[in-house]
Amino acid sequence: MQAPVAAPPSAPKQLSTLDKWLPAWIGLAMVAGLLLGRFIPAISDLLASMEVGGISIPIAIGLLVMMYPVLAKVRYDKVAAVTGDKRLLVSSLVLNWVLGPALMFALAWIFLADLPEYRTGLIIVGLARCIAMVVIWNDLACGDREATAVLVAINSVFQVFAFALLGWFYLTVLPGWLGLDTQGLEVSTWQIALNVLIFLGVPLIAGFASRWIGEKRRGREWYEETFLPRIGPWALYGLLFTIVLLFALQGEAITSNPLDVARIALPLLVYFTVMWFAGLLMGKGLGLGYARSTTLAFTAAGNNFELAIAVAIGTFGATSGQALAGVVGPLIEVPVLVGLVYVSLWAAKSWFNTDPYASQRKVS
Repeated sequence: MQAPVAAPPSAPKQLSTLDKWLPAWIGLAMVAGLLLGRFIPAISDLLASMEVGGISIPIAIGLLVMMYPVLAKVRYDKVAAVTGDKRLLVSSLVLNWVLGPALMFALAWIFLADLPEYRTGLIIVGLARCIAMVVIWNDLACGDREATAVLVAINSVFQVFAFALLGWFYLTVLPGWLGLDTQGLEVSTWQIALNVLIFLGVPLIAGFASRWIGEKRRGREWYEETFLPRIGPWALYGLLFTIVLLFALQGEAITSNPLDVARIALPLLVYFTVMWFAGLLMGKGLGLGYARSTTLAFTAAGNNFELAIAVAIGTFGATSGQALAGVVGPLIEVPVLVGLVYVSLWAAKSWFNTDPYASQRKVS
């Protein structure tokens, strides 16, 4: 007699110990970074001295370690099917390049009309679309990995060509039309392209090469059942390492200006929440299913804080209000999007009537 097939375990039981306690680890990493930056101010100078072309080498290493395992999980033979879904691609472009910048512009002027430096910094954050941490949040929420790879790649291409143009529009042209204060933004296309090349190109090539070589030599079963579980935890190790460095870099500035940080945090909180729910509801309305809807939500809500901080520092200086606003971005984005991972798992069952772990192999 054939044994009955066990029902898929619930989401909490599927999470590894590292995943279950992720909010706690992230909180500790943020606190550790803030304390390092506050009580060892020289660490920010040390990190600043380790920059090449405006990119921090230690932070770049952390991000590459974070992104590689997730991109190594992508089944690249399925990517072509994603590119044929015009509903997904068009909705992502609208959310990222129409709604996102416009919403951040509005929130910056509503909440920070009397603080021009912070306002400008927030607008810059809104222009920098996510190409890094979104792969972590999407993977934890059991989103579509192949769709994430495609959307991140498309947003990266748009970022190279659209960032400077949209910066000019939202900081100079539109405020002028509305009779508001204007602000210039000088950023080279090469700086944006270099950012995209390092933070997306390198781990994407490494992930593709790993799967191609691993499957060719040992087969898909060995690659997914043996190799991926070994490298999986390094994604979160890289995430935590990056968070510590980011907050250490501006720890003194953040802890010295708690009221300013709170004012910057409020519009960011509204922004991340609105963009995420807009993406999820748009995906549901278009009939994309849970996996692609949650991918759409996270790619819409996340921002490329590495680029935003680099542009703010390069244009206005490391101690500027614009740079502080850029650093507060991940301070709010990280815990909010971690929380939305759990909201996603709840929405999967409540709104999409599906168990995300039943349709996605757990590789951690």
